[in-house]
Amino acid sequence: MTRARALQVAGVVAALAAAVAFPQVFTNPAVTNYGVFAMIFVAVASAWNTFSGFSGYISLGHAVFFGSGAYAVGVAARDWHVGGAGVFGLMPLGAAVGALIAVPFGLVALRVRRHTFIVITIAMFFIFQLMAYNFSFTGGSSGLDAPFLSWNLQTFNNPFYYTALACAVAATAVAWLIRRSRFGLQLRAIRDDEDRARGLGVHAMRVKLAAFVLSAAITGLVGGLWFYYIAQVEPSTGFDPLFDLFVVLMAFLGGLGTVSGPVLGALIIEPGQLYLTTVFTNAYLSEILLGALFLVVVLFMPRGVIPTGAEWITKLRTRGRPAATSMPQAPGPTAVQEAQATQEAPR
Repeated sequence: MTRARALQVAGVVAALAAAVAFPQVFTNPAVTNYGVFAMIFVAVASAWNTFSGFSGYISLGHAVFFGSGAYAVGVAARDWHVGGAGVFGLMPLGAAVGALIAVPFGLVALRVRRHTFIVITIAMFFIFQLMAYNFSFTGGSSGLDAPFLSWNLQTFNNPFYYTALACAVAATAVAWLIRRSRFGLQLRAIRDDEDRARGLGVHAMRVKLAAFVLSAAITGLVGGLWFYYIAQVEPSTGFDPLFDLFVVLMAFLGGLGTVSGPVLGALIIEPGQLYLTTVFTNAYLSEILLGALFLVVVLFMPRGVIPTGAEWITKLRTRGRPAATSMPQAPGPTAVQEAQATQEAPR
């Protein structure tokens, strides 16, 4: 194991240890509330990045899966009279509903190219929001209430925090495994040059749809947890247009298409947004400030904090060293070139 890899492993272990100890060290419910929402959005941002970051198809409709997962577990808990800790057992239903919606959604939306795909996802979002307002089983504009949980108020957030942490770790691990796999290589080849990837034998529609469904399943799962935590879902909150904008900002801030980028972005954006909301009386000021932050990121750090930071560190390490006299090293292969090499490798 190289020194760099050892440092990476040590950093991951330290981060996990700090995350596990967080609610034990900071016992104030107001503080652990920040942790619950941060872990929820780490999971969602990682799931979104697994599809959009790796494939290049930017989705502005993932709130469809988030809200559908919340409504699915809410309707099930209400109709099946599930209460207490048993409500956590309904969370996989949110994942299943998210995946089922993603199949026809993806079959329609993924037949077009990226710019048109964005428009279709926005249209699908508003369709689902209108259905939530008008269907009787969703409760209409009143929404649904979650089952009452008679837990200790001092430690009420802890079960939600650890469940959200497990979802965040699982979503990040899935993103890491996919990025290192042939499936992830095919997704990145589609992002770099979809036509050429098709020419190399990549089944683009199949690969995109599989990533889309997986991303939707994780998002629906976390949507169910979010519903239980805030104890209510309404059409305006379950299908919130700002949800997708926040998730996109998280991925772009940390580093789109990287594994750790969405994690860092969620840990910065979500607690920051909650803090700004509590500090300023203007309900929209936090959104204005986050919008300004997004512009700054796009203009000055278009690749995100982590890739840009890595470049700065490399420059600092090489500062003052004599220039190499040998021929400059050729840039690394693109994902399409790697896919071509994989196809040409002997079986």
